[in-house]
Amino acid sequence: MINRLATRDPDFTRSLAALIADRATATDVAAPVAAIIARVRAEGDAALLDLTARFDRFPITLDQLAVTPAETAAALAAIPADQRDAIDLAARRIEAFHRAQLPRDFSYTDDQGVTLGLRWGALDAVGLYVPGGKASYPSSVLMNAIPARVAGVARIAMVVPTPDGIMNDLVLAAAHRAGITEIYRIGGAQAVAALAWGTASIAPVDRIVGPGNAYVAEAKRQVFGRVGIDSIAGPSEVLIIADADNDPHHIALDLIAQAEHAEDSQSILVTDSPALAEAVAAALASALQTLPRAAIAAASLAAHGAIIEVADRAEAIALANRIAPEHLQIMTADPEGDFAAIRHAGSAFLGRSAPTAIGDYAAGPNHVLPTAGTARFSSGLSVFDFLKRTTTTSLTPAALAAIGPAAVTLAEAEHLEGHGRSITARLA
Repeated sequence: MINRLATRDPDFTRSLAALIADRATATDVAAPVAAIIARVRAEGDAALLDLTARFDRFPITLDQLAVTPAETAAALAAIPADQRDAIDLAARRIEAFHRAQLPRDFSYTDDQGVTLGLRWGALDAVGLYVPGGKASYPSSVLMNAIPARVAGVARIAMVVPTPDGIMNDLVLAAAHRAGITEIYRIGGAQAVAALAWGTASIAPVDRIVGPGNAYVAEAKRQVFGRVGIDSIAGPSEVLIIADADNDPHHIALDLIAQAEHAEDSQSILVTDSPALAEAVAAALASALQTLPRAAIAAASLAAHGAIIEVADRAEAIALANRIAPEHLQIMTADPEGDFAAIRHAGSAFLGRSAPTAIGDYAAGPNHVLPTAGTARFSSGLSVFDFLKRTTTTSLTPAALAAIGPAAVTLAEAEHLEGHGRSITARLA
């Protein structure tokens, strides 16, 4: 049911490489996506309406394109009270964590009398893509919209597909709680194109964030440069480092929680306890029997999941750094101490009472995280994705006289005489 590996195996390196190599595999949809983007750029709203009728089986009209604030308020009122309370608790925790991230401007004057500074400023407009249909996640609305609002983004435009004309009340309720008032009933590559290039009805944005299918991911790739994007997200992942002193049933459920996202998700347990490895394998089989999405989770575990036996904790940590997982759970006697040796992980969950699933909803840190090993060089979504830095430089005549000659020397060395003269004219 789940792959079993051990670092002592002669072919372990090859087996591990095969296991993690397919995480970045993507469907080649570049040509059809390029055609969709070109059509939206050429035809605007007319293309959006036609493509929505074609792909979402929803013959939308121009006056139905936008979701009204009254509709989102009604959706919030329509959901059960416990769901409203859960959305509110999650929203408050997400806002508190991201507000704590806000950076400060600074300036200082150095010994030469040069005043230097850095100022932070929010983007003007952000587009938020929210999946529709089977993959409707109100938590993603909160995780993407709230950091933008905390950063001070003036305009947040949300797009969400409505297959067969059906809109998810929880998604609209989350949008209402997050303060989103501009929402459109469109999805797919055409929605990304509309956000990037604009139409008569939808003004363009500066950055597009949010998860989507292969077409959405490819569209974000193709519009990058015209706008900023958060990332090209791959399948969800979790890597769990666990010692012998753990409940195997808990670990099995943690692996399943990630595997049930989709058949291409990846769940890995790394342990130095052969007994725990055996117990978790048995617990997986038992837990899957009562899971509604058992077929999806089982397919994920069989194709991409693994229980890896290592010699010791140091070997486990080295593996985690090599894999650079999206989610990392450390379930050991000293999770903080073990985490100190971790260099690459999108988000870490420390201790036996901190499953990844709590981070998907209500902990506070963002659940939009780097996948496919990109935690080696990138980070999860934060307020910084919605801010820009502008540096400032101010010189007195004396300060220019102090550092100007060095700049002139470098300009002349680079054969850029105009640069040098713009400085020497002021020195005279």
